[in-house]
Amino acid sequence: MDPTDVSDPRYYHKVVDCQWACPAHTNVPAYIRLIAQGRYTESYLLNRQSNVFPGILGRTCDRPCEPACRRGRVDDKPVAICRLKRVAADLRDEIRPFLPKAPEIKNGKRIALIGAGPASLTVANDLLPLGYEVVIYERNREPGGLMRINIPSFRLPASVLDEECGYIIDMGYGTPVTSLTALLDEGYDAVFVGSGAPQGKDLELPGRHDAPAQVHLGIEWLANVHFKHVERIEPRVIIIGVGNTAMDCCRTAKRLGAIDVKVIARRGRKHFKASPWELEDAEEERVEIVENHAPTRMVVENGHLVGMEFDVLEWTESAGRQTSRVVRSVVIPCDAVILAIGQENAFPWIERHAGVEFDAQGMPVVDRVTHQSTNPRVFFGGDAAWGPQNIIWAVAHGHQAAISIDLLCHGRPVTERPPEGMTLVSVKNGLHSWAYDNDFDPAARQVMRHEELTRRFRDLHVEVELGFAPEQVATEVSRCLNCDIQTHFAAPKCIECDACIDVCPTNCLTITTDGCSETEMRTRLSAPALNLEQEIYISHSLPQTTRVMVKDEDVCLHCGLCAERCPTAAWDMRLFDLLAPKPGAACGREELVHA
Repeated sequence: MDPTDVSDPRYYHKVVDCQWACPAHTNVPAYIRLIAQGRYTESYLLNRQSNVFPGILGRTCDRPCEPACRRGRVDDKPVAICRLKRVAADLRDEIRPFLPKAPEIKNGKRIALIGAGPASLTVANDLLPLGYEVVIYERNREPGGLMRINIPSFRLPASVLDEECGYIIDMGYGTPVTSLTALLDEGYDAVFVGSGAPQGKDLELPGRHDAPAQVHLGIEWLANVHFKHVERIEPRVIIIGVGNTAMDCCRTAKRLGAIDVKVIARRGRKHFKASPWELEDAEEERVEIVENHAPTRMVVENGHLVGMEFDVLEWTESAGRQTSRVVRSVVIPCDAVILAIGQENAFPWIERHAGVEFDAQGMPVVDRVTHQSTNPRVFFGGDAAWGPQNIIWAVAHGHQAAISIDLLCHGRPVTERPPEGMTLVSVKNGLHSWAYDNDFDPAARQVMRHEELTRRFRDLHVEVELGFAPEQVATEVSRCLNCDIQTHFAAPKCIECDACIDVCPTNCLTITTDGCSETEMRTRLSAPALNLEQEIYISHSLPQTTRVMVKDEDVCLHCGLCAERCPTAAWDMRLFDLLAPKPGAACGREELVHA
């Protein structure tokens, strides 16, 4: 096998599993170490470089980083990465003096952003410091998009939204957009569409329209609650759907007076779209989750909804395909139904002659790398691009679209993406000691503190999650395995003494002969490398025997024992820092990017 090219930033980036899994590539281990040092402001600012909204995401992120967390392979519970993000946001000092500023002298380019949600705000955050004139068009009075009107305040307080959106929004705000063609005619150099997926999916069943006042579309109902158009709901409520919106609906219903709230799912729990913690929080609030029920009709008597009929299903699996059979039918009494079965995009303001091509599902045709539509001046991101996803994905889209807009405005092909870079610096404090805590802490994952049920049901705006107590923070940060501090090997220094192999607690190191396939090499390790998603490290030939050092990156704890034990310093612990591409870098303005 060819030796591993560790000069490629992607190799070590992939070893930092949490950062690799994060769509915005947030430097998780580094911000956790800063929290451990009590440097909350620095941690927040480091977070903000990539995810832009640490306080918001510390409460609402779907946490793609946590299933990838290496700690989960050690004791089954990942580090509470999302919760620690909130710690930095809650405990930081004033950060405005440290944020990039929009220069008074502009660069002559005008950009229109449609929607003031996370994707558009990210584009503004990236382009404003480079001298772009940015105008945001938003139909609602306050920024935040669906973050504000569809996420209940008991999960995301308005004060957090106001502050983090305000860091960006103060620099320009507009009005609703009724015509893309008219907007393009105003002379904007580029238009970014971040209008979300604002339309709830309906469910056509017998009786659906016979009692319209008692049947609601989930996201529209949540918006009406936000704007105080709805302040009460009937005592018995059925929620159809089992995604995160359904969880927001059922928990909101409990706060508006509902006593008996049931969430109905067609399939079993392992197929639910809602995050596990959202399900746990709902059940803590006495919401009943009913599995394997398919709705068939709404029962309406004398113009009044009194129940809903369901087929009870039994699922079987054969050859990887699941099929169901109806066991029986049941009627569940209810006074209101909330349909939370998904969201759809709506672009009535984009004329079909505006140069933006749409597919058969009514979605714009958008390049997944550049975010450019078939009209080269129009870009899409967030839910508006490919349908509903979590906020962190919208942020990632915004970063990439900002790069494309910057390239377009400087006459460069948007396909010429600026490359990733990295720094790799030894963390030696002495011959065999390191500038980080490499002891393994066996502590269990900390449990989030919650407000008492009686208090949270008295006020819709009481935040349920209280954050970690100081002692919980100290324990949780110690669980991080510092995956960004890499084991770096120098083959010419190795004397093949096997000291590193003897001391490795996970048996991830092996010295073996070369000349085989990767599949066979994976079987030769002291502990076979079974996770094919994670690469194995192959060194250059060793000077004594021409064998190679092989390492399974998947199970390494980054404890540094190999480097401590090595008598020739062939192993070293080096801090990896990903230098993610940003607007400006490809157009010769790096000094602005790092300002």
